[in-house]
Amino acid sequence: MDRRKLLKAGFSLPLLGGLGSLPFIALAAVARATPFDADTVANLARTLAASAYRPPDSALSSSLQKIKYDQYRDIRYDPKRAIWRGTSSPFQLQFFHRGFFFKERVDISLVEDGRAAPVVYSPKQFTFGSAPTPTESDLDYAGFRIHSQLNSPDYFDEICAFLGASYFRAVAKGQHYGLSARGLALKTGDPGPEEFPVFKAFWIERAQAGAKAIVVHALLDSPSAAAAFRFVIQPGEETLMDIQMRLYPRVDLDRAGIAPLTSMYYFDSADRVGVDDFRPAVHDSDGLAMLTGSGEQMWRPLKNPAALQFSGFQDRNPRGYGLMQRKRNFADFADTEAQYQKRPSAWVEPVGDWGEGAVTLIEIPTADEYNDNIVAFWRPAQPLAAGREHRFDYRLHWCKDHAWQPELATVMATRIGTVPHGVGEPVDPTKKLIVIDLVGGRMSRLKADARVDTEVWASHGKISNAVAYANPETGGWRMSFELKLEPGRDAELHAHAYDAQGRLSETWLYRWTP
Repeated sequence: MDRRKLLKAGFSLPLLGGLGSLPFIALAAVARATPFDADTVANLARTLAASAYRPPDSALSSSLQKIKYDQYRDIRYDPKRAIWRGTSSPFQLQFFHRGFFFKERVDISLVEDGRAAPVVYSPKQFTFGSAPTPTESDLDYAGFRIHSQLNSPDYFDEICAFLGASYFRAVAKGQHYGLSARGLALKTGDPGPEEFPVFKAFWIERAQAGAKAIVVHALLDSPSAAAAFRFVIQPGEETLMDIQMRLYPRVDLDRAGIAPLTSMYYFDSADRVGVDDFRPAVHDSDGLAMLTGSGEQMWRPLKNPAALQFSGFQDRNPRGYGLMQRKRNFADFADTEAQYQKRPSAWVEPVGDWGEGAVTLIEIPTADEYNDNIVAFWRPAQPLAAGREHRFDYRLHWCKDHAWQPELATVMATRIGTVPHGVGEPVDPTKKLIVIDLVGGRMSRLKADARVDTEVWASHGKISNAVAYANPETGGWRMSFELKLEPGRDAELHAHAYDAQGRLSETWLYRWTP
């Protein structure tokens, strides 16, 4: 699960490949233009699902097959050849070259006036540096990225990229790349090998002058399913993606992950035992946020566990979930290069009836920051039957944060340690002090002497000394309690603050493991 890490901000996506000029493409492809409408990709996906699966074409010359990462990074895009450069369109396209991890051929077409014309590859669209220059003329591409005037009217910033399997990612204004999304997750975290569906073809509609959004269509394929996607991508203070998925399983899918998100969590203040690192925290996301169908707002801090962990939060018609980065100050990470405080959060907002299922969180042990080890998705309660169409629509917010219920305080930090003891008294390793910092909401307007109560629950162990009190240093409040552990047993923990008028905070969730 380390593909996305190769494109971390430290590796500078703008240094990767690109596409030739629009006039060249338009002249070369015009003879092959075909009709295109709202059902074109769905019809292709339906036909694919009714036939035997064929793996994507990954054939490359031996020189491209063997290139290393540094060589692949040397394959650079000529910015003068961006699609729609010099036109009135508010978006430009650049393409990624095939090679290294990204060997699969991806077909890409441009759509205008109801006609789709394939983009024609040429090695003249790239500079290759230390990488070998291909002799092939029909390589196609590995993926693409979209540029727009996100941060300045004078420059087309990269706003999103589609590269590798069904991975894609985006940024909002002022942000750097961080976590990724995927089209579909299959068998993720299962004992057997994970199945990675791939976007095998894209159709990108030309956005006219003044347009706020660009439309991308994608055809996904895998041994178990095919699917059609439509993305309406609108960059801004929040970059929004309105996504429609029409899924056509080849087999019954009982382990499907809908609207999956993939991120990295190495350590933070609550779990840095054994970590020798000058930085106070290292992660792209620090928690899973959820807004249930019944309206309960929940926060589950992420962990770098000692062993693979699954968590399922059952729900019906969830209002949303996401992997969020709540720490936003440089001092939270103290990393001048990675700039983790500028990584986006990603919030999935379902549209329509998603029925019963579970927001599923998978946490995978990692020894460094170079591997994605966090996955979150929606898993339907019932298998998705083969031979039928299944629709899932959602809005994906790439954002700094997202206000679901602004009257509730949110969790900003979780701290865990031994219970303070007197001089000369022995430390009890089975007792832990858990401290939760809360900010914002109605709670921020309370006087310091206001009565605030806590409700704390543990599946195993004993809770004691649960209190809430104002924190004048942050302008927020703090909940704390002691947990007496049961040796050898996990404990699921819930906590929230309330007063006479009702809830004051979102629900904090945690899994204590020995």
